Amino acid sequence: MSIDTISLAQSLIRERSVSPEDGHCQSIMAGVLEELGFTVEHLPFGPVSNLWAIRTNGEGPTLCFAGHTDVVPTGPEDKWQHPPFEGVIEGDVLHGRGAADMKGSLAAMLSASERFLAGNPEFKGTLAFLITSDEEDVATDGTVRVMDELDSRGIKIDYCVIGEPSSSKVVGDVVRVGRRGSLNGSLRIKGIQGHVAYPDEARNPIHECGEVIADLTETHWDQGNEFFPATSFQISNIQGGTGANNVIPGDVAIEFNFRFSTESSEESLRARTEKIVGKHCKDYEISWKLSGPPFLTEGGTLIPAVQEVLRECMQVETELSTSGGTSDGRFIAPRGIEVVELGPCNATIHKVDEQVSITSLNQLSEVYEQIMNRLLT
Repeated sequence: MSIDTISLAQSLIRERSVSPEDGHCQSIMAGVLEELGFTVEHLPFGPVSNLWAIRTNGEGPTLCFAGHTDVVPTGPEDKWQHPPFEGVIEGDVLHGRGAADMKGSLAAMLSASERFLAGNPEFKGTLAFLITSDEEDVATDGTVRVMDELDSRGIKIDYCVIGEPSSSKVVGDVVRVGRRGSLNGSLRIKGIQGHVAYPDEARNPIHECGEVIADLTETHWDQGNEFFPATSFQISNIQGGTGANNVIPGDVAIEFNFRFSTESSEESLRARTEKIVGKHCKDYEISWKLSGPPFLTEGGTLIPAVQEVLRECMQVETELSTSGGTSDGRFIAPRGIEVVELGPCNATIHKVDEQVSITSLNQLSEVYEQIMNRLLT
């Protein structure tokens, strides 16, 4: 068997795996992994497909490649230059939903593993794959459930490389070594509905809402630190009013999000927010959902190995970053595992006409192979 990174990426792109659907992506990957001598286990939880595969060769560390087969919706397909699920190649560009985020990375991981295993049949340790289909969705039955299952079996991972599209201009110029935490809040401010001509007999929650928003948006939550920018607060949705221009509404709903650094905690953000809301509102309800805490990989073995490989393969001095949204690293790093996110350029992810350079995917495959050489030989 000889795995061609681009052909495999095309096969994965052709599967309509809009989250949490996997299509047949994991079956395609499982077939390849089994031919490479991996023991493959499918771990479905709820509607989510998960795959865990290992190939062990005696004592040594466990290096896990992690990623997701699901993709975000395409939006109107007639807005795309090429059909989003055909994997069209035009010049040096591979087009399609998931080309960069992150089916291209998955293909590069598999082709790299084939070359590594052919050249190092006596490697030391364990090579593993952890693949899910709900990273782009609610992320409740995917990687987090698989990690719980592995913990229950006493399975330990030392290093994890996640194929998220981290790069900016060239492969490896940016590597993510952590992510900010994400905390979502839903606030319902209760008023008293009434006629706008008789405000003394009503209480307008939209007016209270204005004071709350002003206070929350002007608050400095923390200053960040050398690894993380300052915590940010953003409102995503506001709903209020009856649709009539002569009615004071009975309530207003606000949805908001914190992207927070390690200088703040879920508990501190909740307490400070509720104090501010309580200062301006007579009656309210607030609920919270933590999407994930901040995480950071410092020191250790994985980051220096990745930096050295990128110097040699790509001639870049990589930037270690914690920017961007959330990723499944939030479920892996807190288990004491060294985690980096390294993938292709992210300029078109989640956009119409998502695409990736063919050259960059082949480069990424070489980088993944050399990381295995550093850590498992």
